Amino acid sequence: MKVHERFLNYVKFDTTSDEDSLTTPSTPGQIELAKYLVEELKQLGLNEVTLDEHGYVYATLPANIEKKVPVVGFIAHMDTSPAVSGKNIKPRIVKYDGNDIVLNEELDIVLSSKDFPSLNDNLGEELIVTDGTTLLGADDKAGIAEIITALEYIIKNNIKHGTIKICFTPDEEIGRGADKFDVAKFNADFAYTMDGGPIGELQYENFNAAGVKIRIQGKSVHPGSAKDKMINAALIATEIAQAFPKDEVPEKTEGYEGFYHLNGISGSEEEATMSYIIRDFDKNNFERRKQKVLEIIESINKRYTQPIVEALVYDQYYNMKEKFTDAMHIIELAKEAMEEIGITPHIVPIRGGTDGARLSYMGLLTPNLFAGGYNFHGKYEYIPIKAMEKATELIVRIVEKVANTK
Repeated sequence: MKVHERFLNYVKFDTTSDEDSLTTPSTPGQIELAKYLVEELKQLGLNEVTLDEHGYVYATLPANIEKKVPVVGFIAHMDTSPAVSGKNIKPRIVKYDGNDIVLNEELDIVLSSKDFPSLNDNLGEELIVTDGTTLLGADDKAGIAEIITALEYIIKNNIKHGTIKICFTPDEEIGRGADKFDVAKFNADFAYTMDGGPIGELQYENFNAAGVKIRIQGKSVHPGSAKDKMINAALIATEIAQAFPKDEVPEKTEGYEGFYHLNGISGSEEEATMSYIIRDFDKNNFERRKQKVLEIIESINKRYTQPIVEALVYDQYYNMKEKFTDAMHIIELAKEAMEEIGITPHIVPIRGGTDGARLSYMGLLTPNLFAGGYNFHGKYEYIPIKAMEKATELIVRIVEKVANTK
């Protein structure tokens, strides 16, 4: 089966994750896809195919060579972002000729190179696009399709290889993809997540990340007699928001620049809540950003006889770069494999995180490779078929290079 055909099968499953759920996986659709993948892997002839109680799919392709070589793993996640609906996805294939792509005529939703210049990199290519009402799911069902298609090619063509491990994880989009990952069961020397963007992306740096939950306890009094009595929690929330550096936000930063991101605010005079995420590549700057939050809260509380603002600041994941200080051969392996199949490596920092970031701190070094998509988490998401084909080819080439390890 062609890689894009697999992908089109997988997007039929609604696997939107839910950060408010207390279960793992957070939504039942992920289990349905997991069961489908288990059967597909068994039909291909993989060994040790299991679906555990947490929704993780594991499988092994045993070595077909006698020489002992490193065990390499490939990982992708099954869930899609809750930012935009992943239900009833209606993808279609279009050949991009340079003109605007009308995703939904009725709703006047258009994919244009004016808004998304990356389209110009794919002139003449076949693109899989949405109907303008959902996301596409290339993040990361493209990665799953590429891994399984590569395995099928390896098996059918008797490609020489060492032991290959794979895992498909739930709930990566809500930061829980590595929570229940069994590193000992996976038992690989190193791995790659197929969870990056356009062709050539190779990533082993990511943000240090923290979350912030703020609760403001106000005092509601009738506005007609509120002088020196009312404490307006909603107004204090806006004051807190204004206290952060105005240019250190996602919409004004790029590259290695960190930020504070207000991603939730609600409330009234009586009570208000806010949520932030903090991101920075530099560990010292990361710590300073967390301290900035506490300083802002403290300055508010000093105005009152008792604290009215509480803040919970909690770490989420860390920059995996420091874990590769003595393991750059894993990066070089992927870089050389790209060059050997005609891809120019594009080593860029991840302005986010992947399962691999946390897994690298759990003892499994896991840089990130491109899956091929653009504009993830939204209705303008698209993926070139050629990108999926090259990602599949890259997996095969990495496996071949590992098999030739001296």
